[in-house]
Amino acid sequence: MWTTTSGLSGRSLRVSITFAAVVGFSLFGYNQGMMAGLLNGEEFVSSFPILAMPENPTASQKHYIDVIRGAVTSCYELGCFFGAMFSMFWGERLGRTRLIFTGANVLTIGALLTTVCFTGKWEVGQFVIGRVVSGIGNGMNTATIPVWQSECSGAHNRGFLVCFEGAMIAGGTFIAYWVVFGLSHAGDSVQWRFPVALQIFFALIVAAGALMLPDSPSWFVKRGLDKEACQVLASLKGSTPESDDVLHDFNFLKADVENSKQSQASWKTVFTFGKTQEFQRLLIGCSGQFFQQFTGCNAAIYYSTLLFQENLHMEKYLSLIMGGIFATVYAIATIPSFFMIERVGRRNLYLIGFLGQGLSFVITFACLIKENENNAKGAAVGIFLFITFFAFTLLPLPWIYPPEINPLRTRTVGAAASTCTNWICNFAVVMFTPLFAGQSPWGVYLFFALFNFLGLIFGFFFYVETAGRELEEVDIIYAKAHVDGRMPWRVANDMPKLSFEEIIQQSRELGLDTSDHATPEKNELGLSSDNGQDTEEVEDKK
Repeated sequence: MWTTTSGLSGRSLRVSITFAAVVGFSLFGYNQGMMAGLLNGEEFVSSFPILAMPENPTASQKHYIDVIRGAVTSCYELGCFFGAMFSMFWGERLGRTRLIFTGANVLTIGALLTTVCFTGKWEVGQFVIGRVVSGIGNGMNTATIPVWQSECSGAHNRGFLVCFEGAMIAGGTFIAYWVVFGLSHAGDSVQWRFPVALQIFFALIVAAGALMLPDSPSWFVKRGLDKEACQVLASLKGSTPESDDVLHDFNFLKADVENSKQSQASWKTVFTFGKTQEFQRLLIGCSGQFFQQFTGCNAAIYYSTLLFQENLHMEKYLSLIMGGIFATVYAIATIPSFFMIERVGRRNLYLIGFLGQGLSFVITFACLIKENENNAKGAAVGIFLFITFFAFTLLPLPWIYPPEINPLRTRTVGAAASTCTNWICNFAVVMFTPLFAGQSPWGVYLFFALFNFLGLIFGFFFYVETAGRELEEVDIIYAKAHVDGRMPWRVANDMPKLSFEEIIQQSRELGLDTSDHATPEKNELGLSSDNGQDTEEVEDKK
């Protein structure tokens, strides 16, 4: 079993885990920025002439090239979808670090296939296969890394860490844009081969981290490996396996796992209504990932340089510079989310994001209806405003919200469903954006603006504020809403923060399964129902 800590303990071990995690997440953003720059590069289109747009293309030629560009770009998301599906079915069996190690190696193989593909014969097919393989590895990692990091971290900073991971997506995009720009004047295929190969460097860091750092204590407890769980807990705390604080956390994990087993749900349970509202809550969790994609984020990120050049009619070199500035603004604009995610709240940030993004794209499509140089500048302002609002709102929120909104017994299924929603919608948007933009340069922005306003209406009526609440309080909010015939968001606004005792009392009054609410009492006491027995078992195994 992978309990190695490479001689690290306490804060240094936790920082190392966080470093490996954020490098892994940055690969997602890196690929977005990389393709945005490559699709506009002279050497890239000369190596893959099928992707080159003629100076005066016919309508059929333009449509065909837009289809190929969309397919070459979006095939990565399709690979990510299947990688996430693999994690959903095999992740618990393999463990966090082994799955991340496997994903990083699969990504490395895909990057190698893409880097060394020879041109002149079926070059696009080779490139696509490499991107799909890389996507499978990235999908495995993005589905597993947040779980590994959160299970090795304290509850007080998990929201911050998810925002940090989101910031690293933007950071990866930032690095990729400027690497591609720096090589834009290279005279041979190194212009595109080096940015593709650079992924391997990041993937090797992730693989090394997964190999040299321990699996999560929660996974060891789930597998019945109590001794290993205590060993890793002690390393994370910089303590010893026999210390009171380690046994305190071990007993809490043990109780939490037992509760999860007792309330484990099948897929049939997802379609439960009534007081618990499993199905409604699963759909709400998935809606965040759906709206993240269909409000236009990846259309702007993947195709920014093409949009600047073809839709806004900028010179090619200027469009590359604008793409780099775009990525820089994207990365910087993630910073406010660190401070706003708890203070402003999830619901309010969703509404701010939908409204701000929608108005930004209204500016863009209004400027593009009548094309001229001044209007093109106004359209660019709209795109920059969009990515600013997106970076601190809808970038992190859909990753935080599903585990909070879904009840305990469907939390794993709900989180997995939302992740798969992200990847399949990501694929669809990246595939159709060049086609839509080719047919109507302003219509594509109107489409995304309307989806933002649709998200604003949906979010206002269906998104419940979860910031500052215990997860069990969310169950009470939905039960009260069902009993009183009110909208859950209104109940959440009116209901004060509950103590652990009030959570237990109201759960019983509402007829909820109180086994799901035993954890707060144990959390407060730091003991499981069979604390003495668990402690003796741990001591015996030592």
